[in-house]
Amino acid sequence: MMKVKELVEKMNLTVFGGESGLDREIKGGYVSDLLSDVMGCSDEGDLWVTLQSHRNVVGIAALKDLAGVIVVKGFTPDADTIEDSNREGMPLLGATAETFEVAGRLHRMLAGDADLPG
Repeated sequence: MMKVKELVEKMNLTVFGGESGLDREIKGGYVSDLLSDVMGCSDEGDLWVTLQSHRNVVGIAALKDLAGVIVVKGFTPDADTIEDSNREGMPLLGATAETFEVAGRLHRMLAGDADLPG
């Protein structure tokens, strides 16, 4: 398994908050922008990929005990969201790439195919 901090380095992600949780193990991934979908279908240890950047994202990620959250498309969470991620120890990460690209790279890395082009 890969730790969140390893993924941050390999994908050159921005760490907005939740640095104390960077040692969490990533067990899988989940992609959705619908909060109720994530609440109902994500699994503990998943890394959530979304364009949502408001504070409810951190609350749901903590409730589901996810490995962290990647906010895509260069969106930046506000100060309250970052504060929540720090308090929860929930890694809140950022990527400039589109959801499709981030999800594909995450999948390849978790599947052990990190050397594939793209």
